[in-house]
Amino acid sequence: MEKTRDLFKKIRDTKGTFHLKMGSIKDRNGMDMTKAEDIKERWQEYTEELYKKDLHNSDNHDDVITHTHLEPDILECEVKWALGNITSNKASGGNGIPVELFQILKDDAVKVLHSIRQQMWKTQQWPQDWKRSVFIPIPKKGNAKECLSYSIIALISHTSKVMLKILQASLQQYANRELPDVQAGFRKGRGTRDQIANICWIIKKAGEFQKKNIYFWFIDCAKAFDCVDHNKLWKIPKEMGIPDYLTCLLRNLYAGQEATVRIGHGTTDWFQIGTGVSQGCILSPCLFNLYAEYIMRNAGLEEAQAGIKIAGRNINNHRYADDTTLMAESEEELKSLLMKVKEESEKVGLKLNIQKTKIMASGPIASQEMNGETVETVSDFNFLGSKITGDGDCSHEIKRRLFLGWRRHWHPTPVLLPGKSHGQRSQQKHYIEKQTLLCQ
Repeated sequence: MEKTRDLFKKIRDTKGTFHLKMGSIKDRNGMDMTKAEDIKERWQEYTEELYKKDLHNSDNHDDVITHTHLEPDILECEVKWALGNITSNKASGGNGIPVELFQILKDDAVKVLHSIRQQMWKTQQWPQDWKRSVFIPIPKKGNAKECLSYSIIALISHTSKVMLKILQASLQQYANRELPDVQAGFRKGRGTRDQIANICWIIKKAGEFQKKNIYFWFIDCAKAFDCVDHNKLWKIPKEMGIPDYLTCLLRNLYAGQEATVRIGHGTTDWFQIGTGVSQGCILSPCLFNLYAEYIMRNAGLEEAQAGIKIAGRNINNHRYADDTTLMAESEEELKSLLMKVKEESEKVGLKLNIQKTKIMASGPIASQEMNGETVETVSDFNFLGSKITGDGDCSHEIKRRLFLGWRRHWHPTPVLLPGKSHGQRSQQKHYIEKQTLLCQ
């Protein structure tokens, strides 16, 4: 890890620090905005609209609640464990206090933090400063002038992360009990490689068991993490048997949350957050997994007969957080699975992104439509960063990886300083390549 950090530090020193340039942004009517104040106002307008709560839902409120049943106090050793397990070298939240400060103070910091958390544990209320987040727009693929082409990452207070780490450890125990094997997102001992291998294995096994055709529907939800309905979110833990005191603490954390958007032109005014789980919060992956599991249970996928039957087992879905893949042996079965998932997703505020939702089949398939739009049928799909084909042939992915590797090897010049002599650039390139080999 240290060698990797040294490598990227050398690249930053050589190339210079990257600063997100936001020369202009489009307003809601598609007109370009270039003035700093106008751009800030547009980002505030967009994020406020994205995270506003549904005022028409009478049950959707942000009242602070309490739970009368007392639980065992938090121990100092738990605070010490949490402090030692928080990742360092991360951007701090709005108060600017990094976790490294507490790690340097060691036992003194543990005692102070333990005292604060004991008070929170008993009152079940959070300091307002810990409910404030700084949103950073990170560009994705697409038009950089469109707000929709950005992911919103939250920088949260490092002081609150200690409590969040303790809560995460408790919540994860219940989540592991409730989540099925097909969900591999943000779970210890599992990763994207497992799901990629599973899809390839299913395609290969389907061929061995002489399945004539198999069909895959790769689902993408629009702004899935940002559209989580808080009112629905707090009902799910109770249904899954998660203790009320834990749900109460989590709900009170989300009650009255505020955020500001930081861009190159400055920061916006603070505004209220009414929906979504922040991408950047320690608890968000676990909470979203429970949310997604609730959808799948209500869709009845586990009991459904539709799917691919291999060695006596029926497999009809694979998941990595919000990336869901449905599979079946016929078009009709696949469509029935999708309609169930679509219906239950919309009930809790998630909508399918038709432009990014794809169909892949090993045989012929008719054109499919959803909400009046045609869903694209593809012969291969970039699944969790790996190219998957309908016949399960991995040679295409191997060639793609080799091409990307050689292209990066022969075109490293953007990293090198302009205006330097050939000898100096060669030394820089040699250092970077050497560090890359050491990292491996």
